Amino acid sequence: MMARRHDLVGLTVLAMLSVRPSHPYELHRFIVDTHKDYVTGLPRSLYHAVDRLTKEELIIPAETGREGRRPERTVYEITDEGRQELAVRLRRLLEQPESDRRTLVAAVSMIGALPPDAALKALRTRTAALQGSIGGIDAHLATLAENGLPAMLMLELECERALDVAELDWVRAVIGRIERGELDWSGTVKQSLLEQLLDE
Repeated sequence: MMARRHDLVGLTVLAMLSVRPSHPYELHRFIVDTHKDYVTGLPRSLYHAVDRLTKEELIIPAETGREGRRPERTVYEITDEGRQELAVRLRRLLEQPESDRRTLVAAVSMIGALPPDAALKALRTRTAALQGSIGGIDAHLATLAENGLPAMLMLELECERALDVAELDWVRAVIGRIERGELDWSGTVKQSLLEQLLDE
């Protein structure tokens, strides 16, 4: 399966193909039009991801066609294994806080690919992990202060703590919005949105 720890491009391809079959050019346009800035190295990274996912049988070519004088294009669709891999990878990204916060941005941008209850469970797991991280930093700061370390040398830890606290507050707010039904789950990466953007 997808051995790369943070194959955010591949994950994005899986999420988009879970909505409807598409060819790489359409996927490229959608990524650019929706400002998924965590996807870098376009278009090469996208075509490499499609090749990898095809070799791993997470997506398969569905049809090849040509419109007018345009080059021949292959339309890909996600497999059942691809859907399972998407859910596993997305849950993992949502559950586990990391220093590179782009992974959270990427996961949140695709959260609609999970059922609401699975997304809630993953976000609650993340809150527990963040609380643990904040507690660990607090203990570390207290020990350093007791040992007489100058406050200037603790700014880095204080910064990490502040970022964790801000993320925890935001995740809790999102959990509340999901629980209250304030987020339209069908409005994330739904087929009509894809078609609207891709057919322009």
